Amino acid sequence: MIETGIPKLDEFLGGGMPKGKSLVYFIQPGVEGEVFGMQTVYSALKNGRNCIFVVSSTIPDIIRGQFKEFGWDINSYNETFFCVDAYDPLIGAPSKEKYVVSNPESIEEFSKMIINIIKDSPPTTIVFGSLSTIIDLCGEKETISAVRDWNKMAMLYDHVMIYNFTAWPYSEETLNSIKGDLFNAVISIGGIAERVIFGQYFGILKSDWTKEIKKSMLFRVLRPGGIKLYIPKILVTGPFDSGKTTFVHALSTRAISVDRLGTTIALDHGHVDYKGFSADIFGTPGQERFDPIIKLLSGESMGVFLIVDSTNPTDFVRAKQMLEITKSYGLPMVVVANKQDLPGAMAPEEIRKQFNLPQDIPIVSVVATDKKGVFEAFEVLIDKITEGRI
Repeated sequence: MIETGIPKLDEFLGGGMPKGKSLVYFIQPGVEGEVFGMQTVYSALKNGRNCIFVVSSTIPDIIRGQFKEFGWDINSYNETFFCVDAYDPLIGAPSKEKYVVSNPESIEEFSKMIINIIKDSPPTTIVFGSLSTIIDLCGEKETISAVRDWNKMAMLYDHVMIYNFTAWPYSEETLNSIKGDLFNAVISIGGIAERVIFGQYFGILKSDWTKEIKKSMLFRVLRPGGIKLYIPKILVTGPFDSGKTTFVHALSTRAISVDRLGTTIALDHGHVDYKGFSADIFGTPGQERFDPIIKLLSGESMGVFLIVDSTNPTDFVRAKQMLEITKSYGLPMVVVANKQDLPGAMAPEEIRKQFNLPQDIPIVSVVATDKKGVFEAFEVLIDKITEGRI
């Protein structure tokens, strides 16, 4: 399986792409989607695979500069990375690339170059930086017909074909072909705006080698860093002195708290970068007078950590109240059984009985002061958040 390098996408695709398959990133106009093809290139190179990048919308040196912006050093892959220059000839400039399309406005010239590469190269990941530009230059029907031929040839020679396509207002026939039978897999990349959340997402429209996938993921594009899965807001709540602030700081790459005499009187705010995920987390004070804040943040959050002190069952009544506040919004939730290193700490299953919690709400053992279990809890919550569609 050839990995795309996009967080979670390879998991959704069953490990990546089999050799001989084709995939299109179907990008909504206005969304920063071209990076998907670039990140796939870098992933292929890192995994020791040959890669060819077809450049048709700008000069190859600018593309190399964009790789550098994302923190991806492709200069060390000179033996395995090559560009197909389909831009310099268009503006009458000389090209220094190994592969040059002499007339980028001729689909015959384009096709001749691509098919020769397919026939003459070892199994390679071939990425088209902008299929839309080729369509604009060569025509819709002509390009779709050529792509069909390229994909068939790639299947015979064990290449993987990746295309960036921006869905400008082309004909219905062209758009239906691209979303239909032209490619083995179609990854939709679009924008979303709902209440306070605005972001970009990707999801699988089609994949003929995996089971039907009903998941979408929010993402953001970082420079450097590339595509990071993005969770706009995770709530951390729980009774007074349960360890919320310690948990937020243990989980975060950076965090800030507003407190007085060691007690949180406003919000804890942290940011997490972990295994391709980028998330903002907010911890609430535990006192009842701050319950309106919990209600407000719950309505804008995508998941909740409920922190409980495993050694202090007298606080469980208060924890149940807070649980009901957040449960009313139907949010994915993980109960964090904190202070598991202290004498008298109750085991997760004992806590489950005390709370009368159903089995579908996970309870994770944590020692926040030593960061034990905090990232395990984060992974469990992320899995629950991503179980359904966004």
